[in-house]
Amino acid sequence: MNANLIEAIHGLIKIKKVDENVVYDALEMMLLTAYKKETGSNGKASVTLDRETGDYKIYAEKTVVETIDPENPEAINQITVEEAKKINPSYEAGDMLRIDVTPKNFGRVAAQTAKQVMIQKLREAERGSIYDEFSGREGDVITGTVKWSESRTIFVDLGRVEGILPYAEQIEGETFQTNDKIKCYVLEVRKTTKGPEIILSRTHPGLLKRLFELEVPEIYSGTVEIKNVVREAGSRSKIAVYAMDPNVDPVGACVGPKGQRVQNIVNELHDEKIDIVRWDEDPAIYIANALSPAKVISVSVWEEEKSSYVIVPDYQLSLAIGKAGQNARLAAKLTNWKIDIKSETQAKEEGFGQDEEMEDDDILGDIEAGGEEDQE
Repeated sequence: MNANLIEAIHGLIKIKKVDENVVYDALEMMLLTAYKKETGSNGKASVTLDRETGDYKIYAEKTVVETIDPENPEAINQITVEEAKKINPSYEAGDMLRIDVTPKNFGRVAAQTAKQVMIQKLREAERGSIYDEFSGREGDVITGTVKWSESRTIFVDLGRVEGILPYAEQIEGETFQTNDKIKCYVLEVRKTTKGPEIILSRTHPGLLKRLFELEVPEIYSGTVEIKNVVREAGSRSKIAVYAMDPNVDPVGACVGPKGQRVQNIVNELHDEKIDIVRWDEDPAIYIANALSPAKVISVSVWEEEKSSYVIVPDYQLSLAIGKAGQNARLAAKLTNWKIDIKSETQAKEEGFGQDEEMEDDDILGDIEAGGEEDQE
């Protein structure tokens, strides 16, 4: 044991990024295990290690007694007063005695045992370190490199560990090649017997939210707040934003100069369409905004049922509902309101939209759904 070993240990600590105390504790255990393997001793022993020079000592720990009973299981850890006084005349019964039993040379078997213990302890320490690092990143966005795939599961190199992108968390139709850079949402960090397991997602709404937080300084600083995000990953998303300061346009901040901010996110999500809508505490206005890019004539809301009746121009009906009902479905999820959409003609046939009806119902009003951005 010498300074070269200590230097190697410091390098190992830097590479593996584990606590140096864990490494030195493992080294001390390695020495103790090797000593017991070499000598066949089962008695109490301890190790002292100089972390500057690498010098070490192994001590057998003995209790001083008047006589030793061979039948006593603790006899191996005892020494008589007579023998103890040969070492130091001041020893008396009941004292603890440490005897230097450091072997001059360790044998090949002992060295191999020591190596195995050291490797195991370092592996455990590294796993613990990785888990601690990534468990705090659940809900965050992480960038990795596509390493390989198997059974439609993609394995992503995250540096010290591989992340797993299951097929269910992949965007339909999205493909990646080996060595492609990829941004993922850290869905879950699991502790397993084989080490930490990092589960990633490309479909979670949190990915879109975090991308906006990273791309839009006003969101990062808290000037603009994201109220809700809903996604049908790979197809269309809606995000509701709000600014406390009336002088700040939350939608414009998210769109960015010449639409560059939102376009960067659209590119990252491989052309997923994103509707950025203005959140409003008035549910009627919020629902109208959420139906972007459709224009809304009026919205009637019933608070107790959390339901609404929306009237749109005849030519806007298909746009408001969306392909296979997607736009209406996402708007309902975004607002957490049930939305019943009717054209002007349908509303009149059902008795809605008449002037007298509108006057009788104070929660029905004309609404201009301005301030939304649709990425077609």
